[in-house]
Amino acid sequence: MSEEINSEVARNSEENRVHIKCGFVALVGRPSVGKSTLLNKMCGEKVAIVSKVPQTTRNAIRGIVNREQGQLIFVDTPGRHNSQKKFNKKLMEVSLRAVEECDIVLYVLDACRAPGDEEEETASLLVPLAEKTLAAVNKMDAPGADYKRTEEFISKNFPAFASSSAGGRILAVSANTGQGVEELLCALFDMAPEGDSLYGGEYYTDQETGFRIAEIIREQAINRLRQELPHSLYVDIADMEFKEKETKLWVRAFIVVERESQKGMVVGKGGEMIKTIRLAALKELKLIFDWKIDLDLRVKTGKDWRHNDHTLRKIIDR
Repeated sequence: MSEEINSEVARNSEENRVHIKCGFVALVGRPSVGKSTLLNKMCGEKVAIVSKVPQTTRNAIRGIVNREQGQLIFVDTPGRHNSQKKFNKKLMEVSLRAVEECDIVLYVLDACRAPGDEEEETASLLVPLAEKTLAAVNKMDAPGADYKRTEEFISKNFPAFASSSAGGRILAVSANTGQGVEELLCALFDMAPEGDSLYGGEYYTDQETGFRIAEIIREQAINRLRQELPHSLYVDIADMEFKEKETKLWVRAFIVVERESQKGMVVGKGGEMIKTIRLAALKELKLIFDWKIDLDLRVKTGKDWRHNDHTLRKIIDR
């Protein structure tokens, strides 16, 4: 009799146990669909830099969401883009690696843009991973948003998503307003595997300080420069040192361009452009870090760095 009672107690205990989830989620989609903005909204903090310039994301950026249900670790990937250039092929390698290693794929689409060849190619990449894929139709707040058109495209490529058993695998969201984001997070937690959290509850990203500073500087630069310059630069943190009992962080950083002729465009007339970039970066960094940051920002040339394997490994594989 006691064995039956113990068995019943154990069964009830298992049924009432809170199943803690922990899973990696790769954000995948074409350039400029709003993956980074959506990541920041889900994390509630600025994790990834944002720009209207396509191919802004160059690394697998991690953002962490902690909830009562457990922990989701998002990996923001470079927008999938048709190009045979060495730099773009390297970015696609980053994206593909994240997709292969993750537990869930969050496929982000733009409700304002009709699906084209790039969308078809992105979808074909994810079809074999349909069981672990969830689709988010973003920019539902924007003029011209056409959810039905995008839903039809997804259903054509992922027929199982349309079935009731799929449990709502196509969600309408707005990364700008937050519309549908809570429902999206709940759906992702439902799909996540059980497991213990990998990061403490205070973490919303695992990016190193130097990387975050470099990204903020790059964000402020590419949002102010025109033509090909946004794609022709990267930021190199040359040195960092804590001062004044670790209340101030001194940073020397270089905006690296490909050609000598581009240096003048970054510096600007009388140094105005580099000054504007520096002050804008400091304003953003103040919102992220508790320390006061002293930024020594300069410009230098790294001739044809986008064709240099060593440089590409340095800035993309970090």
